[in-house]
Amino acid sequence: MANPDNIIIGIDPGTRIMGYAIISVNKKSIDILEIDVVNLEKIKDHPLKLKKIFETTLGLIDQFHPDELAIEAQFFGKNVQSMLKLGRAQGVAIAAALYRTIPIYEYSPRKIKQSICGNGNASKEQVAAMLQSIFIKTRLPLLLDATDGLAVAMCHHYQNGPVKADSNFKNWSSFLSKNSDRIVK
Repeated sequence: MANPDNIIIGIDPGTRIMGYAIISVNKKSIDILEIDVVNLEKIKDHPLKLKKIFETTLGLIDQFHPDELAIEAQFFGKNVQSMLKLGRAQGVAIAAALYRTIPIYEYSPRKIKQSICGNGNASKEQVAAMLQSIFIKTRLPLLLDATDGLAVAMCHHYQNGPVKADSNFKNWSSFLSKNSDRIVK
């Protein structure tokens, strides 16, 4: 593999399972360097779960030296306690990136699904299937939290890919015609 233009770590935070993926973006290819989950279900003490999330994220950063960390933002739910715990999980992953001075980008679940599937209401299974069609040569894990981590990294790549130098677009059609390589089909 040639020197990557960009290495992105994508995290789907969770207090039971945290999904993550690290991708290497080169001019003409995207490679998955790592994709997996951290299973936190056996850890009963919430602060110890947070410690594990922090240590794992820091370890991934130290191993892969990503240029950026993309993370799924919290969504609004009915259970306030679950939202608080999820926010803490997200916070410690962000803290690990801040500790290593890695830029952080947050994306809503809807934005991630829209970016991967073209539908902000897509299911986890639809997201996983679309990612498998993108990475045909790689057998993706069946764990949806892992593919969610990959979806976050890919969303960040799609949102922040190189923009053509000419930014004097007359309308949306002229932007699309000059940036056809950025359109997800």
